Amino acid sequence: MIERIRQILIKEFIQMFRDRKMMGIIFIMPVLQTLVFGYAVTTDVKNITTAVYDLDNTVASRELTARFVKSGYFKVIEYVSNERRVRELVDRGKVRAVIHMNSGFEENLRAGRSVQLQLIVDGTDSNTAGVILDYSSKIVAQFSKKILIARLTQVKGSYQMPVGVDMQTRAWFNENLESRNFYVPGVIAIIVMLITLMLTSMAVVREKEIGTIEQIMVTPIRQIEFILGKTVPFALIGFADVILVTVIGVFWFEVPIRGNLFLLFFATALYIMTTLGIGLFISTVSQTQQQAMMSTFFFYFPAVLLSGFMFPIANMPRAIQWLTYLNPLRYFLEIVRGIFLKGIGTEILWPQMLALMVMGILTLWFASRRFQKTMT
Repeated sequence: MIERIRQILIKEFIQMFRDRKMMGIIFIMPVLQTLVFGYAVTTDVKNITTAVYDLDNTVASRELTARFVKSGYFKVIEYVSNERRVRELVDRGKVRAVIHMNSGFEENLRAGRSVQLQLIVDGTDSNTAGVILDYSSKIVAQFSKKILIARLTQVKGSYQMPVGVDMQTRAWFNENLESRNFYVPGVIAIIVMLITLMLTSMAVVREKEIGTIEQIMVTPIRQIEFILGKTVPFALIGFADVILVTVIGVFWFEVPIRGNLFLLFFATALYIMTTLGIGLFISTVSQTQQQAMMSTFFFYFPAVLLSGFMFPIANMPRAIQWLTYLNPLRYFLEIVRGIFLKGIGTEILWPQMLALMVMGILTLWFASRRFQKTMT
């Protein structure tokens, strides 16, 4: 049995490594995807392109504008002089926000009257617009507080702010609130799923297309030997990609890894067992490699969208939330983020690992049963 499995392993490795394009897909594509995702996939809102429509042009209006710039979030690219230019900049997408101050801004402040400030925000991206409004509200509130203290001091001679509640915030696990630390570990799960699904989904159907499946049928090889010989090489490749992407994430993007690496590899083994089972099942039900490729992406994209990688599962409809429990990517994302950012162990992650183990056993069993029917 061991000798027959060894021969299949040698055959699979020779078939993969003699194809340079396949080598690029296996090792170069994960590196490129990690770099692209690491830099592009972020929810941090910085360098907000801003235009200033200041009809007052006084010390007070310029000070407020300077506060927006000094915050580090807003980048003023133009000072406009008419409403037509404001509309043009927003319509063309050249600015995300416009600060509009009317004439008499400083005069009304000196007189103790309320002053209106208009902030025009491009609401095409609702999440970004909400963050911009939150930043702006805090900047204006600090400016208003300064004006209020200065006026009360001028009237009373001296003024001391009343005692209140001073809230001190602290973020655990991701102290600087960098979204990259949240997304880069998730890239590991996504890349491993894509690579293992693509390779395994074409494993059996490739034998059908080139006509070697009949030769395998007449050999004394057993079903379990053929399954192991087909899946073990892809499992090893999956582990190699995990190590490669982890090294890039830790040393290039400086994502902290606080948990146990051995636990990460054990959970990866359970996850790869599931993805290999799904890919092998796709391969047994497909007649051509094109069908296998289309079926792979038909499963892959919904799995990513329903995993919590980009969109919180809690925000999804209840029926969709129940559907996510069938998604192995959901469980591995919770595991890899917990190990990387929180440093938690099996006492917390055992439900997710148990779910992956059950799903892996079931998918491999269904795939092997389907392969048995294909062989007969």
